[in-house]
Amino acid sequence: MAVEIKVPALGESVTEATVAKWLVKAGDKVAVDQPLCELETDKVTVEVNASVAGTIADLAVEEGASVQVGGVLCHIEASAGAASAPAPKPAAAPAPAAPKPAAAPAPAAAPAGANLAASGPAARKLAEEKGVSAAAIQPTGKDGRATKEDVLAALSSIPSAAAPAAKPAAPAGPRLKADREERVKMTRLRRTIANRLKEAQNTAAMLTTFNEVDMTAVMGLRERLKDDFEKKHGARLGFMSFFVKACIAGLKELPAVNAEIEGEEIVYKNYYDIGVAVGSPQGLVVPVLRDADTLDFAGIEKGIGDLGRKARDGKLSIADLTGGTFTISNGGVYGSLMSTPILNPPQSAILGMHKIQQRPMVVGGEIKARPMMYLALSYDHRIIDGREAVLFLVKVKEGIEDPERLLLGV
Repeated sequence: MAVEIKVPALGESVTEATVAKWLVKAGDKVAVDQPLCELETDKVTVEVNASVAGTIADLAVEEGASVQVGGVLCHIEASAGAASAPAPKPAAAPAPAAPKPAAAPAPAAAPAGANLAASGPAARKLAEEKGVSAAAIQPTGKDGRATKEDVLAALSSIPSAAAPAAKPAAPAGPRLKADREERVKMTRLRRTIANRLKEAQNTAAMLTTFNEVDMTAVMGLRERLKDDFEKKHGARLGFMSFFVKACIAGLKELPAVNAEIEGEEIVYKNYYDIGVAVGSPQGLVVPVLRDADTLDFAGIEKGIGDLGRKARDGKLSIADLTGGTFTISNGGVYGSLMSTPILNPPQSAILGMHKIQQRPMVVGGEIKARPMMYLALSYDHRIIDGREAVLFLVKVKEGIEDPERLLLGV
């Protein structure tokens, strides 16, 4: 009996994915839970596993094709011994509830569906600026109201409109060295990154302020205690935990840096979910360390380590990537001496860490070589004043240069 393998639920508001890579081919024998393919969404890459043991009868879609949630990916001819295994599959028979993709035709009803007039100001403004029609938006709010996320989802699902705009660049004329060039289609994740970065520049009044921090105290503390720390907690003591602690101290003192603008309102967040920008094979991602203010140094280092491994292995979930209140990006690990990081919407600020470099500094009236790091805070000037941005960086600087402050909470 042939068993259909369908696109699983991919997270709230995610209705479409791209088949990034097939791990099997027609005729291959597979075991239960064996990975069959990788699906790439706007945010993460997920694996789809075999629900039964048997032989791949056919692949219903090719690599690079777009698929809807609930759509058929392939068929498995279940082996005789696996006849009992399909029993769990009927449990997946709620997958016929994957007639939710039949709900995907709801976009057809969307011509009248997205009630922009009744939607929030943030959603209306974004839709107007980007030229997204109500018919293209799948609303998730009550009575057809669209959220800002619904508009963003509609934007990312219309790459076909953006693609033709890019096409004319090729026919515009012969390229002199076309034979030495390579054209690669942008991945769904890369398109989403591009859209979000451009959105940040278009919607926020972005400004960056700088400071520098003497890393002597933190480096000395780390050098003295790193072996004992790793032995006791099973995690390496890095610099990131100190910066997370220092940033949280600054966010508590200057709540506007942890806030966001929604329509005509400022939303102040009394929780601290810190996004940590990390590189992955698919591009830059920002997994979130939840309630970081409740974690000790070991908890922060373990949490960041786990998120980094998941990013490298392509195991991050939608939940890992959503809901951050403030982001820290460490370009120093790649050798960056200074940069102006771009905001991670809808957050209002992001801290950029950079390379530690020995520089001559005046200390106690004498010139001494000190390990210095430039810090950059990019922020939305609509909500954060220059005074608050400078004071935030000063607070971070104080915590790093005198780490006892972080331990005592002063």
